[in-house]
Amino acid sequence: MKQGGNTTQAVQKLAVPIAEKLGLEIWDVRFVKEGASWYLRIYIDKDGGVNIEDCEAFSREIDPLLDENNVIEQSYCLEVSSPGLERELTRDEHFEKYIGSDVMVKLIRPIEGIGRELDGVLIACDKDTIELSDADGNTVTLNKKDTVWVKLDDFDL
Repeated sequence: MKQGGNTTQAVQKLAVPIAEKLGLEIWDVRFVKEGASWYLRIYIDKDGGVNIEDCEAFSREIDPLLDENNVIEQSYCLEVSSPGLERELTRDEHFEKYIGSDVMVKLIRPIEGIGRELDGVLIACDKDTIELSDADGNTVTLNKKDTVWVKLDDFDL
């Protein structure tokens, strides 16, 4: 039985060609246990956003491939959806794509004078860090490993 990263990597490998064929991109893949149930969540995206038809078409294509390739041995629920507003940035390409955008950050531990939550404009990133400019023009550099999450602050769009 494949768990965690191995499962998500195997699903990603199957999902990318399907997404490309349908004019979509894979935003994220998560395999999580909630209570007694396992969930395979595949987040898809495209310019202009995805709709229910995109989710249905992708789900119809990926579902039989997951079964044929025996990617996940235990029972699970497949969920295909958009990353939505306030999408979580998790991969290097997410951070790179949204340089210049407003983001919200929740930290594992508070920073003196800032607290545990902050927002600002994402001005730079690398493999390990992100750099924000806050409303006062101050620059804050954070280690990605010190964050609970980094989300796009596009709720007002």
